[in-house]
Amino acid sequence: MGSVLVAYSGGVDSTLLLWAALDALGSERVLAVTALSPIFPRRDLETAEEMARRLGARHRFVPTRQLEDDRFVQNPPSRCYVCKLEILSRLTEVAREEGLAWVVEGSNLDDRGEVRPGRQAVRELGVRSPLEEAGLTKAEVRALSRCVGLPTWDKPAQTCLATRFPYGSPITPEGLARVEAAEALLQEMGFDELRVRDHGPIARIEVAAENVARLAQPDIAARVVAGFKELGYLYVTLDLEGYRQGSLDEMNPLPSS
Repeated sequence: MGSVLVAYSGGVDSTLLLWAALDALGSERVLAVTALSPIFPRRDLETAEEMARRLGARHRFVPTRQLEDDRFVQNPPSRCYVCKLEILSRLTEVAREEGLAWVVEGSNLDDRGEVRPGRQAVRELGVRSPLEEAGLTKAEVRALSRCVGLPTWDKPAQTCLATRFPYGSPITPEGLARVEAAEALLQEMGFDELRVRDHGPIARIEVAAENVARLAQPDIAARVVAGFKELGYLYVTLDLEGYRQGSLDEMNPLPSS
């Protein structure tokens, strides 16, 4: 490819992609860029910055403007497409300014079978997906990451905070901040793989199935309820099915992209 701009989130896929790009092309021909927006937890942004530094990559944050676009704020089923289009458009501009030949992102082969409206933006802008092109599944990405010593190999899946709201519920800075604070509280208590789904006055907590019983323990539940009510939730619920990716899509199923 010659030179690349890596759309970098600090997650499992984009970290392996960044490592491979640096290994193949060298740091002078690779730039990692992370989108900066209230829709991304600050914890994830800090992790991305630290991981890029550890890999020896040139790294930059680029502000994106999803919350200025009504097509995103109104939270329709096409929200992820609008978001991805904004991010990749900005990254394409940066790549052009820096004289980099390609923008690459971290989709893997498994993403073809999931609800991923953002894939349309990838195709429209001519962005490359090397992991998918190489036929790597998520399990293989994790295995390769572990093999080369990347600490992200077992990192839980991460998504933007807008995915915590049912379609049709407006995305606001205040709502994003509340969800981020709620999830941070749970993370501080030792829960890792989790989501707080925001249903207005109701917080629906998803944690890994093996942690459901622990969260339901009276002393832990009381701490969570108190913390969530301080954030403005009236009701705090625990989803007994546990964490599952894209659970809000069960309300409005979308065709695979």
